[in-house]
Amino acid sequence: MKKIETIIKPFKLEDVKDALSELDITGMTVSEVKGYGRQQGHSELYRGAEYVVDFLPKIKIEIVVKEDVVESVIEAILKNAKTGKIGDGKIFVYAVEKSVRIRTGETDEEAV
Repeated sequence: MKKIETIIKPFKLEDVKDALSELDITGMTVSEVKGYGRQQGHSELYRGAEYVVDFLPKIKIEIVVKEDVVESVIEAILKNAKTGKIGDGKIFVYAVEKSVRIRTGETDEEAV
């Protein structure tokens, strides 16, 4: 099993969610996060004063899937989260050693 963690722009969440649903991905965790990468934030004007916004709003999606669907999940995220502009995000893939469904006690792939 693999855990896929992706950071995307907030307005791309619905597109990514719909694409993952088409792949029969039945569960995901979504968090509102803040951060920055190469873009290093940006400056804004508020009531005539300039201030720097260091941390930009992002969405973090976490999914645990079987190894045979990892590449198709990555493709779906890339296709639906990409705007072609700086700050589109990142995808990380981790190995998952064990998973347990609390309600039933099922383990590993049956728990996903």
